[in-house]
Amino acid sequence: MTAQPYLLTARSIVKSFGPTSVLKGFDLSIAAGEVHAFLGGNGAGKSTLIKIISGQYERDGGALEFDGQVPGASVGGPVAAGTIAVVNQELALLPHLSVAENIVMPRLRRGVARYSERASLDLAIEALSLIDPHFARESVGRLVSGLTLHERQLVEIARALGSGAKLLLLDEPTANLTAAETTRLFAVIRRLIADTGLAVLFVSHRMREIRQIADVCTIIRDGKTAVDRVALDAITDREIVECMGQSMVVEEAAANVAEPAEAGRTNRAVEQDAKDDEPASPVAHRGALRIERDGVAIEAPAGAIVGLAGAPVGPSSLIDALTGIAPAGAWAITRDGARVSYAHPCAGARDGVGFVSGDRSNKGILATLPIVDNLVAAARVVNRRNVVGRAEIEQSTQLLEALKIRTASLWDLPSTLSGGTQQKLLIARWLLLRPRLLVLEEPTRGVDIRTKREIYALIRKMAQRGTTIVWWSTEYIELVELCDTVLAFDLDGKPTEVLRHADVNETQLAAATGMAA
Repeated sequence: MTAQPYLLTARSIVKSFGPTSVLKGFDLSIAAGEVHAFLGGNGAGKSTLIKIISGQYERDGGALEFDGQVPGASVGGPVAAGTIAVVNQELALLPHLSVAENIVMPRLRRGVARYSERASLDLAIEALSLIDPHFARESVGRLVSGLTLHERQLVEIARALGSGAKLLLLDEPTANLTAAETTRLFAVIRRLIADTGLAVLFVSHRMREIRQIADVCTIIRDGKTAVDRVALDAITDREIVECMGQSMVVEEAAANVAEPAEAGRTNRAVEQDAKDDEPASPVAHRGALRIERDGVAIEAPAGAIVGLAGAPVGPSSLIDALTGIAPAGAWAITRDGARVSYAHPCAGARDGVGFVSGDRSNKGILATLPIVDNLVAAARVVNRRNVVGRAEIEQSTQLLEALKIRTASLWDLPSTLSGGTQQKLLIARWLLLRPRLLVLEEPTRGVDIRTKREIYALIRKMAQRGTTIVWWSTEYIELVELCDTVLAFDLDGKPTEVLRHADVNETQLAAATGMAA
């Protein structure tokens, strides 16, 4: 590992957004030829620093040096053109362009440049083949708008890997990858480091992956440096979590946040509780769910937590069918013995089907609307209302307080919140409605340990009140912890078997899906 001089040095970096101070004198040094884990809780300032280094934001104070040069307000300007590549947590692809055009575009740095379609296709196939050769061959001509979140993640990573950069900034790059794809990505990174001396800044909340790929770590806490360049073999997972400020209070915070749904519900639900203080009975939801395809069937009573495991194509097709995003097709879905099929997601929502995705920017957060509108978005669809009423404002305020979501105003935009807090907003909007079925697609993507525990607690609480939960995750350990039953899919997207109780473990899930845990 190279010690000094460092490829990148950031000293006393300061950044504020209005009255909110995000970075408060942060230090970071990255050497060529290393994978540097950048760790911290949601809202600590990781993504802000990455955007300063890559030129997306200007810093308010502090000093930056990259490859022996001192740039102006950011590193990612002309000084570093072509030498820094970034994969942001919220993907930055252009949906109206093809996969090949998105991959090649950063290389066209002149104002006027001749575009060669044949050369672009070859470069795109080469870059994508580093991770998934099959996907590379069949996808390069497709529009990005037609890709799944999983596929877009592959394209964004391929664009960065194929850029020839000296420094890669990877902000949660594996959040929606399968275990096999993550393994291939790490192999490519190691090869590039060995061949070119590449430096990598790697952000992840998955400790297993951090241990697999990184050499050293720096920990940020509340915008300041808590740990500066410590070798990963010299610090334990518990010490890392404690330095992030998340220690044992994680479970306590989760327990506290499990209670608040009382604050954020429709008036009809509140009136009902005035008559009966007991939690809602599962009988009120009925909705016993049965799902069948290709001779594999799973039955879930009200309040069950059902996991989906396997490559994205299988779980995604079931999720689309359950929520009305796409026709049921080969899926036979019944509730209380009656066939269920929705023409569109609005019909599903009005029939008590909720949906939360980890793809916040494309399938969840309404970026141009204030926080209050995001909280009541599902209720607006169900109740066919367009105007925020006084009751909704009161409910939203109480809900934010109960969920420990800190914001200056309900009328702020969601962009003022961290990614993990935005994810809690998406779940909170369904607490207002108590759906009969809540479908979750990678809901903990890109969130820290504390927020994961809070989300787990919210979901368990909803299940206790009679909501049936369907949860897809590429993290098998998550399915083991949460689910009563798991429906497994093979690599072609076909259901293979149903695992129950003691059979829900990482080894069995890997065997049933053909994917490593």
